Amino acid sequence: MRLPLAPQEVRIGPLALEGLLRLPPEPGGLIVFAHGSGSSRLSPRNTSVAVELGRQGLATLLFDLLTERESADRRNVFDIALLGARVLEAIDWAGSSAAVSALPLGIFGASTGAAAALLAAAERPAAVAAVVSRGGRPDLAGPALARVRAPTLLIVGGADAEVLELNEEAAARLSCEHSIEIVPGATHLFEEAGALEQVVGLAGRWFLRHLRAGPSRD
Repeated sequence: MRLPLAPQEVRIGPLALEGLLRLPPEPGGLIVFAHGSGSSRLSPRNTSVAVELGRQGLATLLFDLLTERESADRRNVFDIALLGARVLEAIDWAGSSAAVSALPLGIFGASTGAAAALLAAAERPAAVAAVVSRGGRPDLAGPALARVRAPTLLIVGGADAEVLELNEEAAARLSCEHSIEIVPGATHLFEEAGALEQVVGLAGRWFLRHLRAGPSRD
């Protein structure tokens, strides 16, 4: 089993947003994480997912979408346009980084970060090969949903009824390949025993399948 190396510190975009890049041996792709709801590159759930994806041979980038000053204003947590722009900065950084520029790219979004991931995917169809949302709010991507070309997987907890309904509404607006996977009995944060492991399994299979195929040319 391939193990991810210790994370490398990187700086993303003009504001030098702090990031952590994990590079397993011979990675099969790079997964950019877009967290939400005021979380950061140190999110324990996303870190856990990143480590497990690393064991599957995928490089991962966790980074702060907001500066410390921006994070102090709760309105920024729900500013999807701002968050999406920061994900775009990470995509562009990856495209210019010697370490990862040759790797196919996917985005893993959680909570409001899922909307930011989809917004960025809509803006960079030639760069993004796949998107996965964990307990996300893809509905907040609005009109951008219709422009997403990257195959998109929406993972929702079975006990997260309101978010499940919002994901179903968002899925109906996607014209790309997409699927909804429900983790039985899981609540919004997937804190139940074995729930996050199921998320990792679903996300890993989706990314490995679609990153091999590359971005959609439709």
